[in-house]
Amino acid sequence: MSRICQLTGKRPIKGSHIWRSGKAKKKGGIGTHVTGITKRRFLPNLQRVKVIIDGEVKYIRVTAKAIKKGLVTKAPKRTWKKPA
Repeated sequence: MSRICQLTGKRPIKGSHIWRSGKAKKKGGIGTHVTGITKRRFLPNLQRVKVIIDGEVKYIRVTAKAIKKGLVTKAPKRTWKKPA
């Protein structure tokens, strides 16, 4: 299952984790130096949400940011109970 928002199209982006060593000049050292760079991925904060799309209730994977913005209309809670 891909990590892509079905509304905004937000997907993982590439970045790097930079390792530094040394003491900052402000703190009395000779400065910090980069000792290594490792590739990493920044993943979107995807949530599985029950929404109404074209009158139908469906589950979609949406970023938390899209939910906060109000791009999603959540499905109402079920009120009826199964007959015994």
